[in-house]
Amino acid sequence: MIKMKKIMATGVAMLILGSAAGCADNESASPSENTVIKDEKAPSKVSNSYENTKDLMKKFPVVNPTPIDTELGKDIQNRLLNGFENWNRGYDAWKAWGDILYTEDSLYNVHGVKLTLKEYQDSMNAMLKASDIQMGNFNNMIVSGDWTAIRYDISTINRKTSEAVDGSVMEFVHFKDYGDKLGTRVLEGWAGTKGADFAGVSNFQTEEEKAAQQAALEKIINTSIPDTSNLEEKYPVAYPTPIDTEMAKKIQSAILKDFDNWNQGYDAWTTWADTYYDSNMQYHTGAGTMTLEKYKDAVKDAAESADVKRIYFDNMLISGDWAAIHYRITNQDLTTGEKTAGDVMQFLHFVEDGNGVKVVESWTK
Repeated sequence: MIKMKKIMATGVAMLILGSAAGCADNESASPSENTVIKDEKAPSKVSNSYENTKDLMKKFPVVNPTPIDTELGKDIQNRLLNGFENWNRGYDAWKAWGDILYTEDSLYNVHGVKLTLKEYQDSMNAMLKASDIQMGNFNNMIVSGDWTAIRYDISTINRKTSEAVDGSVMEFVHFKDYGDKLGTRVLEGWAGTKGADFAGVSNFQTEEEKAAQQAALEKIINTSIPDTSNLEEKYPVAYPTPIDTEMAKKIQSAILKDFDNWNQGYDAWTTWADTYYDSNMQYHTGAGTMTLEKYKDAVKDAAESADVKRIYFDNMLISGDWAAIHYRITNQDLTTGEKTAGDVMQFLHFVEDGNGVKVVESWTK
């Protein structure tokens, strides 16, 4: 159905805890041209205390808080806050922080491109040659199990023109408590979805890595949606996290039904949309905000040129009345027949409605 590029803007994605994900253009994405950006004002010592959460929460508040009630969850929260603090102190502080936050085996997916730690650092450095990035508020910090999904504000300043642009970023990050003095660190993260700069970021990969990544995309393209009425089996979650409250189960059920109705075509989905979305729902994309009726119109328009199928979830994190989902799609051009694979990130705010739930606001990339 809907051609994602028509209603979603990838934007500038930022890598976890204060690193930039993405490049201004293919030229700046070339790893052969990297020159480390030094910030002479950066402090020699990074912020790395597990005891400073309350102080940093005042500096980087969470606009839409949800429960964080496990020790691992609190450690993840602290890592996120310290990451923002170190990023805003300058490049040197961020680089030193990276030695604490990551291991040599950590991976980061930048706009759909899977990078090793070294490749990720190179991509960040290349981007910083063109832009200065400052972190703002967290709009969401959803923690479930050893995963987090965050949506936050940034300000990007062009180093040549001094033009400042405000934006927002979505990330999904998998943590592990290693039990050593460094404690909780990143296993793998995803920042931004596959977009126009996919080829540019891929320049940081080896040829073998590019081939492996293309094979992974082909696997998604060739995935068959199971023929079953069990929606949890039909649309599996690659990295499941706890769904253990009644509200969470209602939200999970509604999201799965949304997938299933979407895949049945526009007519089925548009009827279902009145059940899934509140009549006053606001649907936010990088291109602007739509009402429910405008969103339906956009879906109908896009369905005339492309058939998009929702395949499976990478993540479905639910906490309180919020959900963050990262999922895989296939997009078939109805004129050429070409079929490609992509991904979508979405944050959803629900309210209870009788025995079910409705979406009152959505943010999508």
